[in-house]
Amino acid sequence: MVRHFLDFEGYASEEILYIIDMAINFKKKGYPDNKPLSGKSIALIFEKPSTRTRVSFQVAIAKLGGESIPLSVSEMQLSRGEPISDTMRVLSSYVDAVVARVYKHETLSEMIKHSSIPVINALSDKFHPCQALADMMTIKELKGNIYGVKVAYVGDGNNVCNSLIQACSLLGARISVASPKEYQPPEDVIAQAKEWGKRSGGTIELTENPEDAVRDADVVYTDVFVSMGQEGERERRLKVFYPKYKVTEKLMSLAKSDAIFMHCLPAHRGEEVEASVIDGKKSAVWQQAANRLHTEAALLLYLLQDGKILI
Repeated sequence: MVRHFLDFEGYASEEILYIIDMAINFKKKGYPDNKPLSGKSIALIFEKPSTRTRVSFQVAIAKLGGESIPLSVSEMQLSRGEPISDTMRVLSSYVDAVVARVYKHETLSEMIKHSSIPVINALSDKFHPCQALADMMTIKELKGNIYGVKVAYVGDGNNVCNSLIQACSLLGARISVASPKEYQPPEDVIAQAKEWGKRSGGTIELTENPEDAVRDADVVYTDVFVSMGQEGERERRLKVFYPKYKVTEKLMSLAKSDAIFMHCLPAHRGEEVEASVIDGKKSAVWQQAANRLHTEAALLLYLLQDGKILI
């Protein structure tokens, strides 16, 4: 059965932990000598700019012996009106998987309807699950576990936040989200997290007060206040978010003494975070970014080999 990775729905906690452990193994011991993706081709479709996601996927594919085919939508017939259905039927006969970064999550939903190969969400307006995989790996490396860890997310309840909520609730972490009321995560994501938490032991808390969210946290996480495609809202958003939701050293002092700071990047120093925090001793941002390579390699193997992989 073909499996996709648009978000964490449909995945058991054991599967995600397996992928994370595989990624940690790749990082510690290196990549398989037998090049398990040899002969495999993966199309990378990007409607939006990308640095970490595009490079990490291309390098991951190369390390596993596969071939990546980067495609800008502006260079494809999609830009001239070809239906997604036709594109995906054709690509399914050429390549072994599609990694897609899109403006609208509905585009991915349409892709999988007409795809006989795995489709991986490399970022949509609703979810960024590949980022959350690397986030969970980083937390496990630095905190020894994911279950029971308190993660405080401060800022916009955006796609990164949504995937972080999903991952935390699936794996039994406690997440507290501090956002202005009008920018809190969508109700369906919150309801899903509460339901998943009943099985995993994870909890979710919403607040408009960053101090309440960060108090006694193991992890403090933020993202930009103005995401790609929202540039026209910049002035209005900054009036709402800045400076109340800026992660400062003072705010970090409310977290546990050994708390780490995380950010998905790119960052705007002086807006959502002080330079002294993101560049300071508590920052795990560069380890977090580096882990994108390993989790994406593990994810690709898991999907393309039906989970039949020895760690």
